[in-house]
Amino acid sequence: MTALVIAGDLKRSYQIKRGWLRKPAELQAVGGISFELEGGRTLAVVGESGCGKSTLARMVTLIEEPSAGTLMLDGVDAVNPPAGERKKLRRTVQIVFQNPYGSLNPRKRIGAILEEPLVINTDLSKAQRRAEALDMMARVGLRGEQYARYPHMFSGGQRQRVAIARALMLRPKLLVADEPVSALDMSVQAQVLNLLVDLQRDMGLAYLFISHDLGVVRHIAHDVMIMYLGIAVEHGTKERIFARPLHPYTQALLAATPGMGRARKRIVPKGELPSPLDPPKGCVFSTRCPYVTDRCRVERPALRPLDGRLVACHYAERFLETQAA
Repeated sequence: MTALVIAGDLKRSYQIKRGWLRKPAELQAVGGISFELEGGRTLAVVGESGCGKSTLARMVTLIEEPSAGTLMLDGVDAVNPPAGERKKLRRTVQIVFQNPYGSLNPRKRIGAILEEPLVINTDLSKAQRRAEALDMMARVGLRGEQYARYPHMFSGGQRQRVAIARALMLRPKLLVADEPVSALDMSVQAQVLNLLVDLQRDMGLAYLFISHDLGVVRHIAHDVMIMYLGIAVEHGTKERIFARPLHPYTQALLAATPGMGRARKRIVPKGELPSPLDPPKGCVFSTRCPYVTDRCRVERPALRPLDGRLVACHYAERFLETQAA
């Protein structure tokens, strides 16, 4: 089966001005990410704020162009698409943003918000657009009489349902969800996550799910990619990574998350996240890792296969033996 999304060594950097007499600095937000994602599956991208998760999401949704690397969406080159294919690509992938309060136009009724993608991208009649909007409202658990209401008349969870419905109006194959439940109450989070699971089952959607919450990821993901300072440090199935994390950063994340199964040794990263303007020369986690050695400070580990996943750590075999004992 051909993957719906194939990303190869995606990078995104920015030039940061530092004054009249100083050369601009380069900030590398994403430092070379590769992954594949098939229809009907969810890849969760996890990491601290500032690790590059949202930048990766914007590249996949074609909001930003990568500085380097390749991106194939449904068999089409999304970085340099053939003539006439860009509009089609934008129908293939849609995004749900974190804040349901800021992502909806407060001056438009819900019906108009849902129909707008159809007005721009299709030749459907007004009656057909209304029928499509009402059908999608029913799919996400909204009532038909709410069609003429404004966003401020909805709760946070209902607004996020509207945002999900809007993203699905063009029947995309890939939905990028950028922290879609982090602004919601816990009980509402569960409802929205269950909705996403149901929609994936019914519509065959692929999800690129951006999150910092491993409890949420455990509920919805099939595969997990852990990011730190713009690169992937561990990538594999949810079962492998949650049962036996091999990178010290992944171990720290899981140990700090309540309810992550068996008791784990508490790993507390030292200090703060380094500046992406001045990343460590060796392993990106070397300035905070409790197991750091001189080799870690000078030699960046490659992302390599081990125990059914990919991990970027010089001493991953040691952690594997320790956890197997």
